[in-house]
Amino acid sequence: MQVLICPDSFKGTLSAKRAAECMALGVVAVIPRADVACLPLADGGEGTLDAMLSRGGRRLEREVTGPSGKPVSAAWGILPDGTGVVEMASASGLTHVDVTTNDLLSASTFGTGELIRAAVDEGCRNLVIGIGGSATNDGGTGAVSALGVRFLDVKGEVLPPGGGPLSRLSRIDLSRFRLPAELKVTIASDVRNPLCGPEGATRVFGPQKGGSEEDLDLLEAGLSVYADVLAKTFGWNVAEAPGAGAAGGLGAALLGFLHGRFAPGIDVVMDHVDFDAAARSADVILTGEGSLDATSLMGKTLSGVLRRAGNTPVIAVCGRVLLDAEAQRDSGFHACYASGLDPDPETALVAATARALRDFRNGRS
Repeated sequence: MQVLICPDSFKGTLSAKRAAECMALGVVAVIPRADVACLPLADGGEGTLDAMLSRGGRRLEREVTGPSGKPVSAAWGILPDGTGVVEMASASGLTHVDVTTNDLLSASTFGTGELIRAAVDEGCRNLVIGIGGSATNDGGTGAVSALGVRFLDVKGEVLPPGGGPLSRLSRIDLSRFRLPAELKVTIASDVRNPLCGPEGATRVFGPQKGGSEEDLDLLEAGLSVYADVLAKTFGWNVAEAPGAGAAGGLGAALLGFLHGRFAPGIDVVMDHVDFDAAARSADVILTGEGSLDATSLMGKTLSGVLRRAGNTPVIAVCGRVLLDAEAQRDSGFHACYASGLDPDPETALVAATARALRDFRNGRS
């Protein structure tokens, strides 16, 4: 039996790579001679860099400015063809803050800009920037500030970091902003929200980053001013573009300043690891993540696996399953299994995968 194993990370518990290794142990416990292929996946958020480097390349580390202004160690990579891969979660992600104390008004993407600068300085002229998992709501101003852009108030003074001060924004100074003309940027993200409004960055994603109601009002006001100045600067309504609200508005900055183009994060990763060929040769596909719920089917990793699996049956083995049986069938899963995450998530995942494969082999899924 040929088994393709392609989970996302079990966030906060297991990386996608470690989850795949545990699932492989479950497979060979049932079918010792199974032909197992592991393709850890990600959708633009945490784990994207590791998934892209699974086919080779260089992983580099550097100290950058974290979302709260403190130094953090962040990773980026160069693929064998010279493409640079930047994972904003590594520099400006929720893993670097305590959500209960995160100061969303001052949280900055400056460290993500430092990674972009590092990639450009290494000679990368094609960049893939995964922008999931942000701890910020600064409209990407921090990231492009690290590249030379200055955000000025009416007195011509540079604004402090974060989205809070943007309500005082008067103009954008591009005189020190220099990037290679041939630079091409792919923005890996499944988020299509605009920058502002009820479906924008602040109202939809701000609460999960620790923003209070008062914070959200201030941030929304700031991003509204920012949207107007962006339109005057670039001559088009950047804020209304699909994806402008991704990663607390980093999407808008990458669209306007870096002329980036959006691509679904899961497709960027799956194309790179040649998922389609692996799926065609498999008898069954095993995927998984920490929690399978309705959001899992909205452009994230598991939805991508289902969409591109072809006729190969897909079984999900997740920490928990919050979809009812009808929703599981309607979404296209052959079967879904919950491993539970305590007290030993690795052992639990091995056991749940073995159960899933035993049922599949015996026609009981």
